[in-house]
Amino acid sequence: MTTTFENLRAILVRDYKLDPKLLTLDAELEALGIDSLGVAELLFNVEDQFGITLSPDAVVLLTLGDVVRFIDDLIAEQSAGKPPNEGAMAAGLQTP
Repeated sequence: MTTTFENLRAILVRDYKLDPKLLTLDAELEALGIDSLGVAELLFNVEDQFGITLSPDAVVLLTLGDVVRFIDDLIAEQSAGKPPNEGAMAAGLQTP
C-alpha cells in the first residue's frame, strides 16, 4: 500500500521536478522552492490525486510533514462522512 507521503513525493517529483532525496517530512516547502502559488497548485493536484475536497479557508503548511498530516486528516474526516474541516486549504504559504 502506498502511503500519503509516497504519493505526495510522486506528485512533487513529477510536477515540480524535485530531487526525491530532498523530500523528507521535515523539508520546508519554501526551501524546496514551493511558494504560495506553488502550494495552491500542489493542493489542487492533491485534491485530484487523493479524491478529497478542500475548503477555501487558509491553513499553515510549512513542511512536507504538515502537508501529509493535513491530507491524512482530511481523508479521515471525509471518509467518516464529515464535511471538510474549516481551514482545509492553504490559499498560500503562511508563516506563524
